[in-house]
Amino acid sequence: MMMRKRMAALQKLFNSNNKKSSSGTLFSPLSFLISYSTHSQTNYYSTKNPFKSVGFNNNNNSLDLDLDDALNSFNCILRTRPLPPIQRFNQLLSAIVKMKHYSVAISLIRRLHLLGITSSRLVKPNIYTFNIAINCFCHLNRVDFAFSILGKIFKLGLEPTCVTFTTLIKGLCVNGNVARAVRFFDDIVQKGFQPDLITYGTIINGLCKICNTRAAILLLKDMERMGSCQPGVVQYSTIIDSLYKDKKVDEALKMFSDMAGKGITPNVFTYTSLIHGLCNLGQWKEAVRLLSEMTTRNISLNVQTYSVLVDTLCKEGMVKDAHKVLDLMVQRGVEPDTITYSALMDGYCLLGKIADARKILEFMKARGCEPNVVTYNIFINGYIKSKMIDEALRLFNDMSRKGLIPNIVTYNTIIGGLCDVGKPLDACVLVDEMQTHGQQPDLVTYATLLVCLCKEKRLDKALLLFKMIEDNGLVPDIVIYSILVDGMCNAGKLDAAKELLLSLPKKGLQPDTRSYNIMINGLCKEGKLKEANELLNKMEEEGCSANGFTYNIIVQAFLQDGEITKAIELLRVMNARGFPATAWTTNLVVNLLCDDALDPSNKEVLQKFFGIK
Repeated sequence: MMMRKRMAALQKLFNSNNKKSSSGTLFSPLSFLISYSTHSQTNYYSTKNPFKSVGFNNNNNSLDLDLDDALNSFNCILRTRPLPPIQRFNQLLSAIVKMKHYSVAISLIRRLHLLGITSSRLVKPNIYTFNIAINCFCHLNRVDFAFSILGKIFKLGLEPTCVTFTTLIKGLCVNGNVARAVRFFDDIVQKGFQPDLITYGTIINGLCKICNTRAAILLLKDMERMGSCQPGVVQYSTIIDSLYKDKKVDEALKMFSDMAGKGITPNVFTYTSLIHGLCNLGQWKEAVRLLSEMTTRNISLNVQTYSVLVDTLCKEGMVKDAHKVLDLMVQRGVEPDTITYSALMDGYCLLGKIADARKILEFMKARGCEPNVVTYNIFINGYIKSKMIDEALRLFNDMSRKGLIPNIVTYNTIIGGLCDVGKPLDACVLVDEMQTHGQQPDLVTYATLLVCLCKEKRLDKALLLFKMIEDNGLVPDIVIYSILVDGMCNAGKLDAAKELLLSLPKKGLQPDTRSYNIMINGLCKEGKLKEANELLNKMEEEGCSANGFTYNIIVQAFLQDGEITKAIELLRVMNARGFPATAWTTNLVVNLLCDDALDPSNKEVLQKFFGIK
């Protein structure tokens, strides 16, 4: 009776969750199945021997076959008399899913479903079959169809398992709908479903992925409070990893301590997350302590732990030590991956030692680890930093020949390199090319080009590029507007620059200290000191604090214009706020004091302020 009540409650919940589509009708998994079977290029009746026996892996008794073998075996057992139990079909379906042929698995489930309806040779899919279908739809980003399968489960009177609900929750999380996953989780628990560790772990992981670590911690506390399903090392480690990524290493260490206090033994993933966080903060002593603790607990470092150490050492400029760590991990039988090699190659490239980086590349390839886009990006960046733009372009062109598709980082790096050598037009051609290849420029791309065009006094082309940003649906940020203001100032269009700066609040942007400094500097260069001083007062009124650079710019302008009293007034404010005079400001003062033509009263004011007798 209790089971029937729970099933009824869950079915009612499903009906409320399974929303209609925008067309007003429920999504049909059947229509999707038909679509896949119609458009799939897979030949379900391969010319291979249809009676080839299915192989098994002796180690785990799992199916060991390729897709053609699986499809032939499926067709073969469909012709068997009597038909084998559904478990045999489920085994084949699971093997196909492991190969990530989700649409094929769904099409085969559809054939089983139709066979059960139209044939006397009844094959009834069970809950495990439907769980496979739900998993496939979630992997195909069709969680709506997955929920339709849940409705079918209820309709047939089957009882969903933990796997059913956990797969649906994971599908929602992976597809970016963590909020709905949490609501669904809360609802099914309220209706009597008892989640297991994997279900809790899926929700906790989803919350951490969207940086809602606080909610994940609360859920962990709920697990402990309820007592029926105590959190383990996986749940704690997921939260510790999220806290480190949030740069909350102290909280991560406290969570680590709480975990140990409850008798939960940390694993290599737990330690690696903490060590990574500590290394990023430069807390080497604590990181080494944890490494020592790992050794004491007989927890071997894995490739991720070694990669963290290599990356951190390289960022600290200790590339030789990083290389020793790579050698050590190879000696200990831990195979470096692309991330490990890339970190070391990047370290060498940042030091300008590209020849050493290439040796690592050859070593990497010799061990069967092929370079990827990240590897190419590292070398392209290294060549550009070393002012070897031709070599960078050669590598860039080589990527397509190797079947690698440049990403936004690749294009931005090359565009930056072309701009650095004064080739903005070549860079603009590359922007067109990247769009042709389906890679859309981002604000970093446009900012790089704008800086170059403005520096080259091509304001007209910069303004055209700015229009392109808006036309492409991107929203310019304060960095983009600051570049334009600077370009306008350098081109002598001060009124247009000031108008643009002051219009930013209407666009939902507040000018920052840098953007005000650009404008104040432009006004000072043109001798418009009154306007510059007014803008200084305005930025303070708007809550944007001036910095040392602001005051030095305007003080220098007043000193050069002979307005010593005003300069001294601003120097006093600088002094009170702890902003030192720059070498150029001090040099101006010294030159003025040495100038016999300087008015004696002004000389006296300057001498008094700087304590010169």
